[in-house]
Amino acid sequence: MAKDKDVIPEDIQAMTFEAALEELEDIVRELETGEGDLDASINGYTRGVHLKKHCEMKLKEAEARIDKIVVGKDGEAIGTTPLDDA
Repeated sequence: MAKDKDVIPEDIQAMTFEAALEELEDIVRELETGEGDLDASINGYTRGVHLKKHCEMKLKEAEARIDKIVVGKDGEAIGTTPLDDA
């Protein structure tokens, strides 16, 4: 059973890759300044972990959809095959 801290919050699950990455970058910038209090930093770090996992999942989903272009002997593209079949 997954721990509660391992479950990606619904608001993050609903995000696009770009939105999640942008928020993650914002959190990293805030943490790098070291100006926030400890609790805010821990909460930001935890949210950043969830955002990172979400981005990784989105990238894997996109990778699974990429098709490999099949090139014939004459160098012309003759179709595509799923990346998993490559």
